[in-house]
Amino acid sequence: MVHVTRLVTLVEVDDTVADPRQMSVSARHEAVLMNGDRVLLLADRGWSASGPPNIWAVTSVEELADTARMVVGPDEPFGGRSQKDMEVDHWASLAAVLRRQGVDADPVELGRLPHDVVLSEQLLKRIGHQPGDGVQS
Repeated sequence: MVHVTRLVTLVEVDDTVADPRQMSVSARHEAVLMNGDRVLLLADRGWSASGPPNIWAVTSVEELADTARMVVGPDEPFGGRSQKDMEVDHWASLAAVLRRQGVDADPVELGRLPHDVVLSEQLLKRIGHQPGDGVQS
């Protein structure tokens, strides 16, 4: 049986925004299996931000990594739900995605896995960093 060893979120520039005071990125969340294969968990995530004309230059790798982890979940509580409720539902949902793709995963174990964020070379260049700066554990 193949197991999930870690989670990875890949962050890319979303060039639909041309204003230098705005930043828009997309995030792709994947599970990395022990055999090296990757399974897509979420492909519909991302965020935008507004700020000074040089918003890209004043945004850090750490800010991007923290935001990427936040946007792939678990979500904040709403409608009387607790943070624990949100976490349980989130990890169960991701485990269900994996099961549909033939990977047996325990929701509790998924929540304990390392979660790396990898920033694309284009994104690193936009914020003034060199490739290789973009992996966060």
